[in-house]
Amino acid sequence: MSSTEHPLTQDHVSAVRARILDWYANNGRDLPWRDPQTTAWGVLVSEVMLQQTQVSRVWDSWLAWMKRWPGPADLAQAEASDVLIMWGRLGYPRRALRLHETAKAVVAQHDGILPADPELLLDLPGIGEYTAAAVSSFAFGIPEVVIDTNIRRVHARIFTGKGAGAPSLTAAERKLAARLMPDTSTDQGINDANTWNVAAMELGALICTARAPKCEQCPVMQQCAWVAAGKPEPETVAKTQSWNGSDRQVRGAIMGVLRAQGAIDVATLQTTVEATGRLGRHVPETSQWDRAVNGLVTDGLAVLDDEVLALP
Repeated sequence: MSSTEHPLTQDHVSAVRARILDWYANNGRDLPWRDPQTTAWGVLVSEVMLQQTQVSRVWDSWLAWMKRWPGPADLAQAEASDVLIMWGRLGYPRRALRLHETAKAVVAQHDGILPADPELLLDLPGIGEYTAAAVSSFAFGIPEVVIDTNIRRVHARIFTGKGAGAPSLTAAERKLAARLMPDTSTDQGINDANTWNVAAMELGALICTARAPKCEQCPVMQQCAWVAAGKPEPETVAKTQSWNGSDRQVRGAIMGVLRAQGAIDVATLQTTVEATGRLGRHVPETSQWDRAVNGLVTDGLAVLDDEVLALP
């Protein structure tokens, strides 16, 4: 432990946790999927939509989606093409297909009722460790340890003095996250544990951000090991791919045309997509067009039949 790192005593953890819980009670965003009346299915839909996507882009899409398909049985009956069209420009449209598959599995395996057990959630298509824990905690009040990027950064900075979590989730991070959870032997402890999950996440989203953190507004600045250490840069910096000129940009532009038209002749694909302006100044090579089309077909986002590309 460095000289600037606060000792991880129970008193220190409890004090930090109490301050963050109080901060969340007064500053947590009033998001629609946090409404007490939101169903467990609605929480799951929000978690899938929020993966690698900002809240501001998800808000209206979530409301529209839940109005059209309020439960898994409703979504299970939908056509894949309608699901992709409804997904719009949220990005990573494979998430929409996985959600569609999840709805079908919930209907087939659980009589249309989303299970609360995190192990059963993990068995559903497209649901990973984080999503299963988040839905169990946020929707069902089961105090699972929830660990996302925001939470890892908050834990790392406040308790270890590091600028960010490790490049991938480590055993040490799991151990720390579990240790930071409130005692769940009482009803109040269970409630605090579930609130702690979302409160730490919210602090990372609004205050303890990856870039330009608002330390002066942080309720635990005086208790933060990272601040005490002089805010050192992260030991490793995550590599990010530029959107402009990427295969993702080309795939997204093609999907935009397919959502609008349903199908397009491959011979006119390039000129039609470029005319939308979605590619900006980027002019893809033929090889990139081919990769984009083949990738969409392979991922089940489109079908190619007789030189016509269409939604599935």
